[in-house]
Amino acid sequence: MNDKTNQIQTSDTPVGKMENDRLQGVSAKTAALVAIVLSIFVLLTSSYLNIQEFYRNTIFITLIVVLGFFLYAPNKKKPDQKFSYMDIALIILAIISIGYITVNYTNLHVERMSQANTTDYIFAVLCILVVFEITRRTIGWFIPILSVLAMIYAVYGAYFPIDFAHSGFSLDRLLYRVYMTSNGIFGSTLSIASTYIVLFILFGAFLSASGASKLFNDLALAIAGQRRGGPAQVAVITSALTGSLNGSAVANVATTGAFTIPLMKSIGLKSRFAAGVEAAASTGGMIMPPIMGAAAFIMAGFLGVPYTVVIIAGIIPALLYYIALIFAVDAEAKKMGLKGLSKDNIPEVKAVLLQRGALLLPIIIVFGVLLTGRTAIFAGFAGIIAVIITSYLTKDKTNRITIQKFFGSLVDGAKGSIQVAIACASVGIIIAVVSMSGVGSMLAYNVIDIAGGNLFLILVMVMVTCIILSFGLPSTALYIVVAVTAAPALVQAGITPLAAHFFVFYFGAMSNVTPPVALAAYTGAGIADSDPMKTSWTALRLALPGFIIPFIIAYDPILLMDASEGPVNYGSLLITFATAIVGVYALAVGMGNFIRARLYIVERMAMIAVAFLLITTNQMFDLIGIGLFIIVIIVHYARTRKILEATELDETN
Repeated sequence: MNDKTNQIQTSDTPVGKMENDRLQGVSAKTAALVAIVLSIFVLLTSSYLNIQEFYRNTIFITLIVVLGFFLYAPNKKKPDQKFSYMDIALIILAIISIGYITVNYTNLHVERMSQANTTDYIFAVLCILVVFEITRRTIGWFIPILSVLAMIYAVYGAYFPIDFAHSGFSLDRLLYRVYMTSNGIFGSTLSIASTYIVLFILFGAFLSASGASKLFNDLALAIAGQRRGGPAQVAVITSALTGSLNGSAVANVATTGAFTIPLMKSIGLKSRFAAGVEAAASTGGMIMPPIMGAAAFIMAGFLGVPYTVVIIAGIIPALLYYIALIFAVDAEAKKMGLKGLSKDNIPEVKAVLLQRGALLLPIIIVFGVLLTGRTAIFAGFAGIIAVIITSYLTKDKTNRITIQKFFGSLVDGAKGSIQVAIACASVGIIIAVVSMSGVGSMLAYNVIDIAGGNLFLILVMVMVTCIILSFGLPSTALYIVVAVTAAPALVQAGITPLAAHFFVFYFGAMSNVTPPVALAAYTGAGIADSDPMKTSWTALRLALPGFIIPFIIAYDPILLMDASEGPVNYGSLLITFATAIVGVYALAVGMGNFIRARLYIVERMAMIAVAFLLITTNQMFDLIGIGLFIIVIIVHYARTRKILEATELDETN
């Protein structure tokens, strides 16, 4: 995914605008029409139309692929390359190859009793090639390469090392599974994309059209603008709010960063730090309920739990991540002696809420509907309707969802769904191979064996694996990849399934700020005009205090508030939450090297040690960690008191 790709979906051009350097005239109008049909199809099949799941998925992915070939150029280095006859040929090939199984599915499984013929296999190969090409265009090479390797492994499994070997499957059987059943390209992940995910992307598109992004910016500025290093904290809050809806770290940086990065630089923050803050904050949006980069829907499906369980579980980890980030930002602001913005440049909270506050109601309604036990589909519909109604309750008439904005939002929602839907379809190949070969169980066994059963080593190995496997992938794709490969190792090690899936998704998301493929950081560097690699290391340092949160969850999943394992002990929850805050604060100031003044090396190492001591549920380690933390704070305040008094005296004189 490159910067230009994200700008196609998230730029501040008029809502639903299709005209650009790639599409003009008839091609632009045709693409817009396909986008509107796609969005309406999703709305209808999720509500009134009763259509069999397989047929819904094939029609949905056909529309997605067609729209993808319209919008994404063959060469990612030339995104403005004109729409060509080659694109038209690929669109026709996509319609024919997917349309073939749509038309012949009943005939194959009923009349021919699942006996495929040569023609079936030819169209299977064509469909897979089309999926690979659109995946390459929209996401990059990683997923197609991984899928090819998975297919090679499925066919030639007998030739692999004994720890990963299996008897192997014929190519015919593999093609049948991937193309002609609901266990491959057109499987469960695509079902989730064609319903829950696209509905919430549409909700986000309508919310954006109503001016919610401006509300989030102004509200964050009003709340945190005057604080020490205020613009950096504004970036954190704004990115948390917008990221919870769009779920893409790179897109989040591209949109909110255009406002927050110049604002941070205006108060004296270095370019790479400003970009690093925005990248780290935007990455947190991927783990922020209610959408969590659309992975929340996939996670609920994989775990077989209600969607509400997943979003409730995500609240405290996301909150802790942003608390850790604010600690890190505050430490840097104190170290640089920065102050907030002047009151004259900051809107009042009351004024912001009076002007646009009604736009918060749709988000509250979505949460409320979900907490009442209604389905995510119902919540998505309720959210969209609420946005349309509340847009007429604000004083600013430009916020209203007019007919033009309505269709524009349908277009934007469809465009925003392309990468997610393509990812869900293409990784269906990998899921098919994993389920056929049992490689997930084999990988889990080997990880545990190499780590000697040591839980901490297992967690570290899985963390590194998740970050590497997720390089360059959008949230949905990265979650599916790590869920089927890395999560089984944690479950086999005794970690609860919900905690295991949160662990792997969390570190998959962190790949956006982890060098060498830190896409969110690179996007921020482009806006800030800073060195990309230095920016990525800065973003990683800021996000690092949040790295201990998944470890805490793995050792004690009470932070996920999962009632399926029994009633939640809120006393224990409060204690664990408090110690987690101490842990992330200790790591934030340890990495930032500042509390009231720069830390001595002993103080710094002690603070980092406190963070590690507070990871586990071992009460002795907790007591030692808290005790060490108190000692360091007392010693630091004692030794810096005279220094600060002398500084204040000099400033007075």
